[in-house]
Amino acid sequence: MFLGVDVGTGGTRAILIDRNGKVIASSSAEHKPIHSEHIGWAEQDPNDWWRAAREAIAGAMAESELAGSEIEAIGLTGQMHGCVMLDANGEVLRPALIWCDQRTQPQCDWLTEKIGFERLIELTANPALPNFTLTKLLWVRDHQPEIFARIAHVLCPKDYVRYRLTGELAMDMQEASGTLLLDVAHRRWSAEVAEAAGIPLQWLPRLFEGPEICAHISDAGAAATGLATGTPVAAGAGDQGAGAVGMGILAPGSVSATIGTSGVVFAATDTPTKDRLGRLHTFCHAAPNRWHVMGVTNGAGLSLRYFRDTFAAASSYDTLSALAANVPAASDGLLWAPYLFGERTPHLDPNARAAFVGITASHTQAHFVRAVLEGVAMSLRDTFTLFQELHIPVESIRLGGGGARGPLWRQIQADVYGQPVELLEAEEGGAFGAALLAGTGVNAWPSVEAACASTIRIAQTIAPQNAAAMNEAYRQYRKVYPALRSLAD
Repeated sequence: MFLGVDVGTGGTRAILIDRNGKVIASSSAEHKPIHSEHIGWAEQDPNDWWRAAREAIAGAMAESELAGSEIEAIGLTGQMHGCVMLDANGEVLRPALIWCDQRTQPQCDWLTEKIGFERLIELTANPALPNFTLTKLLWVRDHQPEIFARIAHVLCPKDYVRYRLTGELAMDMQEASGTLLLDVAHRRWSAEVAEAAGIPLQWLPRLFEGPEICAHISDAGAAATGLATGTPVAAGAGDQGAGAVGMGILAPGSVSATIGTSGVVFAATDTPTKDRLGRLHTFCHAAPNRWHVMGVTNGAGLSLRYFRDTFAAASSYDTLSALAANVPAASDGLLWAPYLFGERTPHLDPNARAAFVGITASHTQAHFVRAVLEGVAMSLRDTFTLFQELHIPVESIRLGGGGARGPLWRQIQADVYGQPVELLEAEEGGAFGAALLAGTGVNAWPSVEAACASTIRIAQTIAPQNAAAMNEAYRQYRKVYPALRSLAD
């Protein structure tokens, strides 16, 4: 049995799988809501992640009726980019600035000017963006110097949970790629970037490949969770890397489109493929000797949640989706630009703002819901447009996250992307991929590729039905961001 733990944005999920990839048990625990003191700010308490992880692990073990000693290995995944700052005693210094926090554009500008845009991409394969861990550290340096002076260790969210489980400070290559401190091409910390930014290399944890065993459950971790002392813990990966493993996205040409709180289009590559304009992220993959490119939409599933919570609080997602299914493709001209937390791909604009465009008196609540679903898919199509520009092959598209669970959103994605999409027999997200990495780490499978081949099966292929209508809608959608941007000038 292998345990995968996913420290997400909304909550932590733990699953237990066997060597056939069958999910034996799963359990989730919600996190406290994101704290947003000002527009564009987003913080969470790392100790709340640890609380939720304990509850989720205990819940999965109780459901399975397994003893801790029956779990062979553990893998971790979670939301990327969050900045956890610890003092010399391992205590959290302040709430973590998480992935969707947009306050750090001045620090991005400072770092880009200091290192140079082209040199930064050469060194890290990515531009300076507010989402990345390093720019959050620089914000603390500029605004809370008394806290910055006490930093001894910097971790990302799932790595903090590992620290509490094992007492070890570690990070995987894929997660580290999202800090803006990694030399992605050579899979090592970038001494040049760290020195330019004024970040001591000793603050950064040891690096491991995703399936490597990097720690073991400590006595304290065992007492807190019911796991057995000494259980091996694999390095794992950030949510996108682990999710890609869990969907079998390892070879060039294989692509996933995952809609969670954010939305990600992810393509595996054999070499680090850099976009000189920085519109795509180029990261190390969770599998050794592989890389990936991905485009990110900040407000994907978040868009639907925002709409429901704000305008239809009494309705379930299923109810809203059923209403939207009665509206024709392209929502009778209504468009949604999903820039609730700025936007990454392709605009790199933390100040981008969301909007409904083309409202008429004939549009109903159902039109607005469908427009949200279509707008999120069109924002992800922007990444496919960049893949085409950069000659990144797209041979198959597998759907993941909440966008794969409802038939309407699945069909909308096939229509918007203009090619068939695949649904897996059991799409269990990042926690499943983390469990596969853990099993690979203890030689249950000889490689990550072998783990995927043994456990991942396609259940359904969905062909486009309304590609022509969505092509025209996408053409109109592409005009929306420049128009919105002009209003801010």
